[in-house]
This record gives sequence, C-alpha cells and structure tokens, in this order.
Amino acid sequence: MNAHYGEIAALGTAICWAFGSTLFAISGSRIGSANVNRGRLVVAAMLLSISHLIINGNLIPLEASPSRWLWLGLSGIIGFIIGDGMLLEAFVLIGPRLSMLLMSLVPIMSALLAWIFLGESLRFVEMTAIAITVGGIVWVVADKRKVSEKSRHRKLFAGIALGLGGALGQTLGLVLSKKGLEGGFPALTGNVIRVVSAVLILWLITAARGKASRTLSSYRDKKALMALSAGAFFGPFVGVWLSLVAIKYAKLGIAATLMSLTPIFLIPITKIAFDEKITLGAVLGTAIACAGVTILLLV
Repeated sequence: MNAHYGEIAALGTAICWAFGSTLFAISGSRIGSANVNRGRLVVAAMLLSISHLIINGNLIPLEASPSRWLWLGLSGIIGFIIGDGMLLEAFVLIGPRLSMLLMSLVPIMSALLAWIFLGESLRFVEMTAIAITVGGIVWVVADKRKVSEKSRHRKLFAGIALGLGGALGQTLGLVLSKKGLEGGFPALTGNVIRVVSAVLILWLITAARGKASRTLSSYRDKKALMALSAGAFFGPFVGVWLSLVAIKYAKLGIAATLMSLTPIFLIPITKIAFDEKITLGAVLGTAIACAGVTILLLV
C-alpha cells in the first residue's frame, strides 16, 4: 500500500511540474532563467516554512541531525541550483517540451544510480513498464517537429547540453534525497531543508557576484513575478513535496518514471494556454505511456 501511495504522489508531482514548467518558461522569457530560479526558491522557502510552522511548530527544522542536513542540503544544492538552473535555461533556449524530452532520461539514470548506491533492484516487469512509459513520453515530445525546427535557430546544442545537465542534476538530487529521508524522516521537513539550503547558497553566490540588486529589480515586472510565484507554488512547493513523498514510499526508478510524465500533462495545458494542436502522434504516445503507468500501478 505504501508503494502505491508513493506512486500516486509521483503522478501528482508530474501534474504540478507541468503547470510549473509552463509558468517558469513564461516568466523566464521576460526576466531570464537565472532570476526565475533565484526568485522561485525564495517564494517556495516562504511557503514551506509557513507550512512547517503550522504542522510541526517551527519554521526551520534546526533540530534535524547534521547527517540529514548534509544529504538533503546537498540534494537541494545539486537539484535546485545546478540541475534546475540548467533546466530553466534550457526552457528559454529550446522550450519546455523539448527540454522535458531530455528529462525523460531521469528514470533510467535514477534506476541505475539507485541500483549502484542504494541497492534497489527492479523486477523484469517493472523495467518493462518503465521502458514502455518512457517510450510513450519520447513519442509525445518528439512529435512536436515545429518546436525542434524553431529551436535549431536558438542555440539548439547549448539547450540540449543544458537539458542533459538538468536531467543529471535532478537524478543526483533524487538519490541524495532518498538517502536523506531514510528512517521515516518527514517529506515536508526534508523539502524545507533542501530549499532553505539552496536559497542560502544561491543568494550568497548572487551577492558575491554583485547581481543581487539587478535580480531584485527584475521582479518589478509584475507579469513575470506572478508567473514566477505561481510556478513556485506548483513546482518547488507542492510538486517537490510530493516528489519526496514519492521517493520515500516507492522505488526510485518507478517514482522517477511517473514523475517524468510531465510532457503528457503538458498537452492539455498547452492546448488551453497556447492553443497548440493535439496531433495523432501525441495521442498514441499518451496511450503508450498510460499503458506503462497502468502496469507500474498494478504490479
């Protein structure tokens, strides 16, 4: 039952990230991906700390052991600053859909690293279901040829490199989070540690590089700030909270696969927001991905 609880949380994560990636792409096109990354983490830290105060009675879990802060703090720095920083820049260069195609590598990377470092193994039926799901996701994203043609004129290779870096950063972040949550550590508390650590390091770097004032000035763009704040709610607040619940209760490879369904959920969102045409390939890819998900939920 706990595994299915984690799998449902992973599906919720994918939905949240679909909304978040769209909102961050909108905000990033106006004020730049670096400013979006700095601002969204501050908003997320505020929301998480308030939630932690209401539920646990304190804003920041200073009573957590040093080892928790080490593993979860590293997870936040690698995942939010390095991985997400690269991914947000990829959103701007090649768009959220093609960027998310590269993120489809996360389940494979996660399953491999979980096997090496955490001793997790997958049954043949689970590996087959992951392959089916990832195949469906790739079909959905690759079906958008117009995006690929457009991105070729917008530093395609740099965008691909950044997308791959984002995938690796997210994978390492998940592995470190899994390690930090061992022993039944609460997912909300773990997310607070991750985000607060990332905020402190990122803004120290920003201040040291003399970019703090310019970053704060960029938030005068009200439309960008609104999109950034909404994206922070869906992404590093609710989405990442659910992702920690997912990896806490489900195998890392399975959780990462379900969380990678974001491109599937992007289809109706981009249809409503940008009136994008839904192609037959997208429908077929979605059907394949859903078949894989069904197997994962049933086995």
